[in-house]
Amino acid sequence: MTHHGVGVIITLLALGLSQANGNIFERTFKKLHEEPYVPTNQNRADEVQTLWIEQKLDHFNDSETRTWQMRYMINDVFFKAGGPMFIYLGGEWAISKGRISEGHMYDMAKEHNGLLAYTEHRYYGESHPLPDLSNDSLQFLHVKQAMADLAHFITTQKASYEGLSDSKVIMVGGSYSAAMVTWFKKTYPDLVAGGWASSAPLFAKVDFVEYKEIAGQSIALMGGSDCYNRIQNGIAEMEAMFANKRGSEVKALLKLCEPFDVYSDLDVWNLFSEISDIFSGVVQTHNAGQIEGVCQKIMAEGSDLVGLSKFLLSEFGESTSKCNDLSYNAMIDTLSDTRYSGSVRRQWLFQTCNEYGWYQTSGSASQPFGTKFPVTFYTTMCADLYGPQFSKSFIEDRAAETNDYFGGFTPKVENVYFSHGQLDPWRAMGIQDEKQATIIPKHAHCADLGSISIDDTAEMRASKERVAELVREWLK
Repeated sequence: MTHHGVGVIITLLALGLSQANGNIFERTFKKLHEEPYVPTNQNRADEVQTLWIEQKLDHFNDSETRTWQMRYMINDVFFKAGGPMFIYLGGEWAISKGRISEGHMYDMAKEHNGLLAYTEHRYYGESHPLPDLSNDSLQFLHVKQAMADLAHFITTQKASYEGLSDSKVIMVGGSYSAAMVTWFKKTYPDLVAGGWASSAPLFAKVDFVEYKEIAGQSIALMGGSDCYNRIQNGIAEMEAMFANKRGSEVKALLKLCEPFDVYSDLDVWNLFSEISDIFSGVVQTHNAGQIEGVCQKIMAEGSDLVGLSKFLLSEFGESTSKCNDLSYNAMIDTLSDTRYSGSVRRQWLFQTCNEYGWYQTSGSASQPFGTKFPVTFYTTMCADLYGPQFSKSFIEDRAAETNDYFGGFTPKVENVYFSHGQLDPWRAMGIQDEKQATIIPKHAHCADLGSISIDDTAEMRASKERVAELVREWLK
């Protein structure tokens, strides 16, 4: 394995290109970690306020006296004194006004004269506990700290916001923040009456092979087995070319920049990881026709390799003149930037290395994306970015600690409604038992947060109505 002192041998040329082209990784990542979508039709009457609350840097160490300002948003358009507080929890994204200006939670707040709030997670968006994202600064990025921020937020609001002192709290979250809803209810049961966890991954697992399995199943289900087979065959063909000293042909086919070393495991792993993540983005954010449309593009060409590579080139970027820098060093280079830049990759990857794992690896044969993004790729990245202590066994120990603390698949928590989309690969890390969770057919990740609509399938509508019914019970 060629593994240079990371970043040392990046030529100036490569640097220039990775700056221009580091956005391939960024675009793919953003699609997989964006704020859960709600269509915008904001009511003019709504005045969403953006406010700040002082938080401790470290809630668990009395000798640490530093504090910082956490951003949150409030919409009081429906609020009447004594009404409940509906909090939407921010996850690994920047918060925005739309989330508390419409959608199913907004409609429930209207029904109950509730106050709408949206909290931003420490280290994301504009909530910066420390001025940078150096490894030293990141030590205070942890879900337990973020939940203590929330506990302080709730107690402070109830003490200071007029008409809220006796109000009940309902929490809603999507994806990582849905896991937080669950864990908050478990950790601070008296502060929240009930919660709705949409697409919550609750089990920390380092080698998360199920993700790519479900992504493949969803492609086959919506796009057809021909499409699945073409992706599988096209990727297998590329892998064979690398194995048979024809890697330079793949390099030419995908317009890879010069620094890409066809004999470097890390470069090859990085390429195939990125290819599989592009498909993850298609599946995870699927709405009507998305997977089908991609499959049509891929099937329109005469061969597996051409169909796959043409689609990938269209995803890599707009410009045909630029090459695509998919070398490992280019990726590490962009992730080593310790400034707040609007990207959340450095923060989120740190959380995976330190708390969850969740590496969506090629460790299963029951998926179409090949064999070239093993768990070692991700654990190597953790050590290169955050320090040599992040060995595979250390990362596994941290994930085990997360499961010991929160209960993994059995959180033993009351008054939390769990929903998942059938197509969503993340559901494998959530509660799948139909007595405890609702699986909505042919929907993807966090697809159920919008208002009840005539476009909803029967199952989608039933799930949203069930949430509304539970909230009525919790607020009695």
